[in-house]
Amino acid sequence: MITWTHYIYFSIPALILWTIGTAAALRTREGTSPLSLWTTAAGILVYSAFIAGLWIGLDRPPLRTLGETRLWYSLFMVVAGWLVYMRWHYRWIPLFSMVVSAVFIVINMLRPEIHDKSLMPALQSAWFVPHVTVYIFSYSLFGCAFLLAVASFWRRKGDMLCSADRLVAIGMAFLSFGMLSGCLWAKQAWGTYWSWDPKETWAAATWCVYLVYIHGRLRHGGVMKYRASCIWLIVGFALLQMCWYGVNFLPSASQSMHSY
Repeated sequence: MITWTHYIYFSIPALILWTIGTAAALRTREGTSPLSLWTTAAGILVYSAFIAGLWIGLDRPPLRTLGETRLWYSLFMVVAGWLVYMRWHYRWIPLFSMVVSAVFIVINMLRPEIHDKSLMPALQSAWFVPHVTVYIFSYSLFGCAFLLAVASFWRRKGDMLCSADRLVAIGMAFLSFGMLSGCLWAKQAWGTYWSWDPKETWAAATWCVYLVYIHGRLRHGGVMKYRASCIWLIVGFALLQMCWYGVNFLPSASQSMHSY
């Protein structure tokens, strides 16, 4: 039975494979490196094996605690970086996505925040897995868009924003589905679709920021200047962090329906 004590035996080999993939990508001048793609994919499979084993060991989806959501984010961040590299050939993106993933892996090694195996009644819903996983996947896409925005802002060139636009559009679709499924789940669990508790309020703010970004980029062929677009994506990502775990530090968090 796989438990959190086995985490290091999966995460370290995954990080080694991702490091090899990152090095191979950085050494490639044009296109993509097959070595980078295959070793990164192998690391993703190794890391996914731990998540699958933990799921079986806990006898529930590992999505309840903050540590467990970090587990999924560290996986999806590498997946998103791998897809971006394969599609747009930014050879530096595997490095930055791996670094972000490694930070979350190290945090989980030091503080996994393990709780009991049981799920409270409100979480015992068919919406639990799709709601949380699509949210975390959208976060990873927005994370890659954030990296592209920072790089574009730093280089003072807007060529990367077209790639970021596509990531934001896909991420927005997943985020919207996450909010919709959350509303249906809330109606089932608490009898109301929306209650404006801290988590929901920050989620709505995050959704609005990315919606305004998409509108600004599409209106009249992209009226929003590239530097303003970069800043908007950086602000959106900051709000996303607040929505994900920052609300836990607010005084009102103890009364939130999203505190488990």
